[in-house]
Parts: sequence; C-alpha cells; structure tokens
Amino acid sequence: MLRVFWWTVLLGGLSFVASAMLMDAGQWLPWLIALGVFALVESVVFWTGIIAVYLTSVQLGLKIRIIGVLCGWIPVVNLIALRLIIRTVGEEVRFESAKEYLDRQRATARICATRYPILLVHGVFFRDTKTLNYWGRVPAELERNGARIFYGEHQSAASVRDSAAELAERIRLIVERTGCGKVNVIAHSKGGLDMRYAIARCGAGRWVASLTTVNTPHRGCGFADYLLTNIPAAAQRKVAAAYNAAAGHLGDRSPDFMAAVHDLTQEGCGRINREIGLGAFPGVLCQSVGSKLSHATTGKFPLNFTYPLVKWFDGPNDGLVSRPSFPWGGRFIWLEPDGRRGISHADMIDLNRENIDGFDVREFYVGIVAELKRRGL
Repeated sequence: MLRVFWWTVLLGGLSFVASAMLMDAGQWLPWLIALGVFALVESVVFWTGIIAVYLTSVQLGLKIRIIGVLCGWIPVVNLIALRLIIRTVGEEVRFESAKEYLDRQRATARICATRYPILLVHGVFFRDTKTLNYWGRVPAELERNGARIFYGEHQSAASVRDSAAELAERIRLIVERTGCGKVNVIAHSKGGLDMRYAIARCGAGRWVASLTTVNTPHRGCGFADYLLTNIPAAAQRKVAAAYNAAAGHLGDRSPDFMAAVHDLTQEGCGRINREIGLGAFPGVLCQSVGSKLSHATTGKFPLNFTYPLVKWFDGPNDGLVSRPSFPWGGRFIWLEPDGRRGISHADMIDLNRENIDGFDVREFYVGIVAELKRRGL
C-alpha cells in the first residue's frame, strides 16, 4: 500500500502542478476540489499503510521507525524516508514469502522430525519465557519442519555446577514423562559449559544423544578476566546484588551472578576443563559452532561496544567470545559469511529477529537438526 502511495502521490502531484500552470482563471475552484479529494484519498492510503507496517514489520526496527517519525514532517526528506521504509519492508516480504514457500514444499518430508526431541539450552543472564523466546524465530521454524522442542528452564545465572544439576534433572523429567529415551541438546553460550558438566558429572549422558554447542566459551573469555581484575570489588558486589534481587523476582530460585561470571573466565573454564576434560563423550554426538562479527558498527548494542575490546585481548570474536574458545567435539562449524556484517553472539540465537544477508539463522538450525535426523538421532 505504501508503494501505491509513493507512485500515486508522485505522479498525481506532478499532474496537479502541470494542470495548475496551464489552466484558465475560471478553473481554479474545480482544481482545488479535485486536489482536496486527492489529498484525502492519499492520506487514507498513507496512514493505512504506515500503521500496518509499523505494527507488523519485524525488519523495520526501531531506528528506521524513528527516522520515519522524525522525517515525516519535512518535505522531500519525508519521501526519502518513506522510500527507505518501502524498500526494507519489501525485502522482508520477499524473504518471508520465499521461506513460507520453502516450508510448504518440504512439509511432507518433515526434515526436522528427529528420533529424539530437541532440548534448547539458553546462556547466561536469560530465562526461558513464553513472551520473549530466547531463540527468536528458530523454534517455530524447527517445529514447522517436524521437530519436537523442549527448553532447559534453568536459572538465568548460576555456577556451571549448579546449572548442570538443574539441566540433568530437567532432562531426566523430559525422558521420564515422554518416554523419548534421549534428547538432542543444542546449547548456546554458557549453556554449552553447563551441558558438558551435566553429562560429565551429573549423570545426564545416559539421556543425551547429541550435544551441539553454539558460540560457547569452552576455554573462557579473556575479556571477562580483565573486567573482574579491573572493576573494584565493591562495584562488582553492588551489580551482583542488584542482579540477584531482580532475577529472584523473575523466578530464579537462587541466582548467583558472580559465580556465573567467574565460570566464564579463562581461569574458571580452565578449572572446569581440568575437572571434566575437553574431549567428546563416548556414545554422544559432540559438535560445536562459532561465528565472527566483522565490524563493531555492524553489531547491536552492547556487542558493538564489546567487540573491539574482545578483539584487543583475544582476536577475532562474536562480540563476546573469541574464535579459539569455540571449538569442541568431533566437528567444528565456523561461520564467517562474506561482506561487512558478520554474525554476532546474539545473531546466533536470532535475538534481534534480523534477516542477515548471507546468513539465514533459521535455516542454519534446520540444517543442524536435519543432519541429526539423517544420522538416526
């Protein structure tokens, strides 16, 4: 509808200007009436379209929405802003239409209908909630292609040891209640450390068919070591107390901000690795994924701020975790698409629901799960 508005207001405006230059004096009243009707119709078309895209578009984002509001009252500039909105929404419609068509074409194949259900395990400082899914649009896409999805439902911040115990119990309950036998685990960030510990020390291995870690700091984050060394202890305690109080109100039973952060440092991960080892687990398909953010300016806050700092300490990274920390298991998948954008720590869980040129996060997970099905898992 906005595209209709764009062309009709452009062509109609030129037509009215041309007719005004050629008309006789006695024709002004009909011309003004026609102009008023034209303006009214265009206003209805514009506001119907702009309200629709502002309410429904995912890719428009906050920045373009603000540009549209601020520039909407500036002649000529408002048309440029409108053109940006039309282009962004048009690309979104084409992308989502193609994805919907693809899903319809392969619906009967149920390529994600694995033998064992999928357990999605979140990282630190997040929870599994129905209102804002940690994994963005990924779970719905997997389910459309036949997957059964469960969530870790563990606390947002705790030590690796405590989170592992929670996850082991969660897996036991899923297996007991559904009779599925085992689960295929996909774990992001600290969730990968939690699951490794759950398998190694909490008895979860008997119920895990595969473990895929996504952007997990298996060897820790040097940046975290630096922060803990340089931020005054009093400030750390204040932040921890505030976080623990807020997390408790949101449902965490015994949140421990500092324990979670310490286990993400190189020192903390080194201690964990010495305890449980860095090797794959017998009888469990073990693989890992890592990605690279190419430039600070292409990341979303706060990763656009942390990226250059992590790069200074650890080299190529996703905004939080460096490349050497990602690899684990029998297979390592390194994601570095062409172009300036790159893929951040948050992009790997579709946190911002952004369609990224050269990387379809939903299709990436479809591929991971489809491969599990091909392996009989």
